[in-house]
Amino acid sequence: MQQKDELTEHESLRIIQQMIDTAKQEQKDDGKGWIIWGWMLFAASILTVINIRFHWFQTFFFWNLLGVATLVIFIVELIRDFAIKKNEKVKTYTGAIFKKLNIGFFICLFFIIVAMNVGVHPYKGFPLLMSLYGFWILIYGAILDFKPSVIGAFITWVLAFVALFQSSFEVVMLLHAAAALCGYIIPGHIANKKFKELTAGKSLNKNIGV
Repeated sequence: MQQKDELTEHESLRIIQQMIDTAKQEQKDDGKGWIIWGWMLFAASILTVINIRFHWFQTFFFWNLLGVATLVIFIVELIRDFAIKKNEKVKTYTGAIFKKLNIGFFICLFFIIVAMNVGVHPYKGFPLLMSLYGFWILIYGAILDFKPSVIGAFITWVLAFVALFQSSFEVVMLLHAAAALCGYIIPGHIANKKFKELTAGKSLNKNIGV
């Protein structure tokens, strides 16, 4: 009987260790999503500044273009997630948190965009968007234990606060571009580099039989 208890305890520890290893593996992020989203925001911001200077199109032309692109990407992601969900045998806790976080983020994003179209001036609307970016980035960074994202979140909030007191839309756009760079692009490239190093290390270990 004592031997059975010891075996059960050993199996419990093994299961706990497996859960920890799975959670660690789950938390790896290749950063591609951050890079794509970041460069889209950065490009829209800089192109808007140039557009204001040279009067190519209506002021928010590039943001409308980004909105259409985001909608298309969102629909494609929904279809892809649905296809994955059908074949998914095991649901992970971290994955479930990320999905709910993404839903919450896009709902808040939608509310702010609608508010900007019905009365909130873009001078104030974009700083609100930046504050939302900071919140999203902080939560992701905390869950993944990824310091560059946590640091990027606080930098994004500082830039958002500064943007609140600007009277020039060009300056707001430049601050928005800086927020995309510090909050998304730089952490995304760091995450992508670490992910590639980790993947390369695993491939090497597999090849040598470790």
